[in-house]
Amino acid sequence: MSHNTFGHLFRVTTWGESHGTAIGCVVDGVPPRLPLAEPDIQHWLNRRRPGQSRYVSQRREPDTVQIMSGVFDGRTTGTPINLMIENLDARAKDYGDIKDKYRPGHADFTYRQKYGIRDWRGSGRASARETACRVAAGAVARKVLGDKIAVRGALVQLGPHAIDRERWDWEATEDNPFWCPDPGAETEWAGFLESVRKRGSSVGAVVEVVASGVPSGLGAPLYGKLDADLAAAMMSINAVKGVEIGAGFGAAALGGEENADEMRMRGRKPVFLSNNAGGVLGGISTGQDVVVRFAVKPTSSISVPGRTVDEQGRNVDVATKGRHDPCVGIRAVPVGEAMMACVLADHLLRHRAQCG
Repeated sequence: MSHNTFGHLFRVTTWGESHGTAIGCVVDGVPPRLPLAEPDIQHWLNRRRPGQSRYVSQRREPDTVQIMSGVFDGRTTGTPINLMIENLDARAKDYGDIKDKYRPGHADFTYRQKYGIRDWRGSGRASARETACRVAAGAVARKVLGDKIAVRGALVQLGPHAIDRERWDWEATEDNPFWCPDPGAETEWAGFLESVRKRGSSVGAVVEVVASGVPSGLGAPLYGKLDADLAAAMMSINAVKGVEIGAGFGAAALGGEENADEMRMRGRKPVFLSNNAGGVLGGISTGQDVVVRFAVKPTSSISVPGRTVDEQGRNVDVATKGRHDPCVGIRAVPVGEAMMACVLADHLLRHRAQCG
């Protein structure tokens, strides 16, 4: 299997399967002498870890990270950083009854068509378990970015229920199991998702990730656009089916004068009066907040029976047992943050390489 690596100068290769011995990643291109220890990474992994509420998968994984290389005396050495996370609560038997069936909406069919073989234990590499590796890499990326750049994510829509942006509160995202920035939406979301969970179904969501303190000048005008790389990074996350930057699809309904981010001088510094561009113009960061949203489809592994076929070409029904997220979009929030951090770290290093 090819294409397990993303990034250019800040380069991440992930490895491992959902129900294998371990998962992990190799992060290359990290500058030397940056402070890095396992607790720095564990903090972010704990945000993504399953089993923390009734609204996510009940798989009990501590997701304890081990730094295997690339760090000496608490500082990066400039060599590849290998990070490993053991799988301690894998239950392959949950998938034994459906190992020959193609789950609708899942990668079972396409993996079999492409490779002629597939790991049916929790989907192998197609599992969202792989995203723990991305979060670990994102923790390293945050060290490259430094304290001046903050990356934060929030769930802004759960199924058909969107937040009220007038009530946006970043601190609220740390106080509820949904990463919801609207304190008024939490109760409604809880009741809605509980009903979805009880009937064995699932729903989708929309995640918004914002990076503040990003300097102007990151990105390149044509084939290295910052927004293009961000879109590719977010689309690579499991179950993501759409990405928008800034106003995104909403820009299609605006007039040119509404969409244009007008400018004025504030002292000796030009400032933008709006941010429909999402902090990127011509593929290059403007110095404003970089704003990305992505849509996550409903979890494909559900206990509601559905029609499908098996590997012998027979028409069958399938229902997935086991421990699955009724809304995979919830735990996609820290994953989206990690991918934003990785892309920004890569572009920051690329900018330094070209422009000093």
